[in-house]
Amino acid sequence: MNELKPRIHDNSNGLDYVLVGDYYIPDLRLEEQEERRPIGKWGRMHLRYLKEHRPIGKWGRMHLRYLKEHRPITYTELTFSGRMGTYLADINEQAQERMELIIEQMKEAEGVTEDLKRRDQMGWVGAMNGIRNRAEEIVLTEIVYQ
Repeated sequence: MNELKPRIHDNSNGLDYVLVGDYYIPDLRLEEQEERRPIGKWGRMHLRYLKEHRPIGKWGRMHLRYLKEHRPITYTELTFSGRMGTYLADINEQAQERMELIIEQMKEAEGVTEDLKRRDQMGWVGAMNGIRNRAEEIVLTEIVYQ
């Protein structure tokens, strides 16, 4: 009678099989798992925040500082409800989109073009710095410090 191999590999599904008695059983192994420890309420809130993968960014951090200093009740409410990360990520996205829109509108209104960039690089840099600074002030007033 034919002797069975102790291990075989099936190319159609990529699995290895081990001979157990008269049957081949898939050789499945779990990946190493980290030691599980209780993480508590704050750990769960932090994990929920990390799962979003949405950064709070520059504008979110500035708004967080504003909330701590000028709106402590809102700050506490958002922190204890676990919505702070989502809220700050939303603020950051809104502020960034508004900033980009304002910059494009100001560039068009002031005639800051790629042609100017080609002809007078330092003039273009100065104009863009001025536009960016004014746009940041508008975003700070309209979104971050509200």
